[in-house]
Amino acid sequence: MDLLIIGGGPAGLSAAIRAKEEGLNDVCIIERNTHLGGILNQCIHHGFGLHVFNEELTGPEYAQRLIDRARELGVQFSLNTMVTNLSNDRVVTYISPNGAKQVQPKAVILGMGCRERTRGALGIPGDRGRGVYSAGTAQALVNMKGIMPGKRVVILGSGDIGLIMARRMTLEGADVLGVYELMSHSAGLKRNIVQCLDDYGIPLKLSHTVTRIVGRKWLEGVYVAPVDENRVPIYEEEEFILCDTLLLSVGLLPENELSKKAGVTLSPVTGGAVVNSDLSTNIPGIFSCGNVLHVHDLADDVTLEAYRAGTAAADFIKNDGLTRKTKTIEVRPGQGVRYVSPNFVGENEHVELLFRSTGVYRKAKISVYDGDRLVKSMKRLIVTPGQMEKISIDTNGMKACVVQVEEE
Repeated sequence: MDLLIIGGGPAGLSAAIRAKEEGLNDVCIIERNTHLGGILNQCIHHGFGLHVFNEELTGPEYAQRLIDRARELGVQFSLNTMVTNLSNDRVVTYISPNGAKQVQPKAVILGMGCRERTRGALGIPGDRGRGVYSAGTAQALVNMKGIMPGKRVVILGSGDIGLIMARRMTLEGADVLGVYELMSHSAGLKRNIVQCLDDYGIPLKLSHTVTRIVGRKWLEGVYVAPVDENRVPIYEEEEFILCDTLLLSVGLLPENELSKKAGVTLSPVTGGAVVNSDLSTNIPGIFSCGNVLHVHDLADDVTLEAYRAGTAAADFIKNDGLTRKTKTIEVRPGQGVRYVSPNFVGENEHVELLFRSTGVYRKAKISVYDGDRLVKSMKRLIVTPGQMEKISIDTNGMKACVVQVEEE
């Protein structure tokens, strides 16, 4: 087998498409679900495809475009198949309806996506009654099964899925009482705040959190409170909200358990792989892209990144596993930057750096430095952690690379 891709969501499908377009004959996607498309299948709202297909699509429509193209090119699929192990010499162990098998492809692309952070990771005290869901689980129940979790809804966290579900639950007749965000800024895109909250009169309470959950058999309500500058609840101002549903939109975790088994170096900041500009990891022949690498705002960005991974994997295979002999330059986050991807770039490359800020910066200046030398800068009216930023540079003559954000 030439190339095996783990994950049949937008990252895996896009990587497979580009690898086939680059001339690889034997490309296979392994997907643990019974269908392709990943999270896109439950995202029935519009807003997908503007950058890749030049038109606005729903999530299922976007997924189907990728699936149709992959099938047209002859990509192989193994559905309802779970990868249980990946070794550092690219031996993939998986279980399918036909039993357990192993295969050693010439290259592997990691496209496993991410999962939602759950209540267990938050440690919110209180009862364990029914009615507490992750926002994505509620989205699947409403959009794919026609099941409403409840009628009086509180949302903790302002991630994009939570914002979108505030609108969705409202359209289905629920009363969304408010979105409560621990940080002093929203974790979601500005457009989702406007279109999903402001347009429907749903309040967003920043610097607030849920402090207790009440209801032994069924959720009866939650206590919420503002937090101080250290994000510690101010219990003197705690209030009780009567509700039957609590949705959690408190972050996504890249699913890198297989990456760890293979010995892939992971970033302590993003939880995703440390990669070069071609999205190769420290293990030869293993590449990473999409939300398993770092959480993206848009499926279009996942596809564009996965195209690069597909091209790089094809080049690796065509060159019999030989990597490019280029010096690497470490890319480091500077002032106001939480992380930058990729982590390393080569000399004499034109590369796009993706990053997130540590806070909200107004009238901001984004700068890339090589030591004391300013390589490139650009201005933004506002930079927030909820919006992934991009800056393209030429690395000609660079010896170091630091990305920073500051207010002018």
